[in-house]
Amino acid sequence: MDMWTVFAVLLIGAYLLGSVPFGLLISQKVARLDITKAGSGNIGATNVAREVGLRWGVITLLADVVKGFIPVVLARHLLGSSIEINEALSGMVGLSALLGHQFPLYNHFRGGKGVATCLGVLLAVSPISCLFSGVVFFILVALWRYISLGSILGALTMPIWLYVTGHSTFMILPSLVMSLLITFQHRENIQRLVQRNERRWQKAKLH
Repeated sequence: MDMWTVFAVLLIGAYLLGSVPFGLLISQKVARLDITKAGSGNIGATNVAREVGLRWGVITLLADVVKGFIPVVLARHLLGSSIEINEALSGMVGLSALLGHQFPLYNHFRGGKGVATCLGVLLAVSPISCLFSGVVFFILVALWRYISLGSILGALTMPIWLYVTGHSTFMILPSLVMSLLITFQHRENIQRLVQRNERRWQKAKLH
């Protein structure tokens, strides 16, 4: 296959993999619970941890990270003869995986916020940038115990870290789109933060 055929396959595959609603499947299997009707109604790791248990929240987190990591690793190894082309195509594959998670084909296009899947993309592209965004997240959560605030600002700083670590505009632009999509998915959380009634993180159940 030529490069563009491989790119098309990876783009579609990334969306389909991103669409797998691991949080929903895990909650149904483990607790016979429809996670979309419990807690915040989100299928992501935070809601699974709160409503099903911390262990299952961590498993959901890891599964959602893998959805972003695998397609981008494949793209970086299979696509492009130059750094710029490789980063541009890898960035679009990562964006496709994120869109799959946020608007999944298998769940009537109702998905999660995409933080973990974006984390997987960033981990595949720039582990050091991933570390910097993670530090922002943990500092904010430690100070104010708002997972949403840490997630939003961790995502919004992602393009900055990619720029600082020397990545091309072709990777920074997709990362900017991803950070804005994540912020958009947190719009209800932002409203609650402004109104000061956002739910703070508390110790989750361990089972």
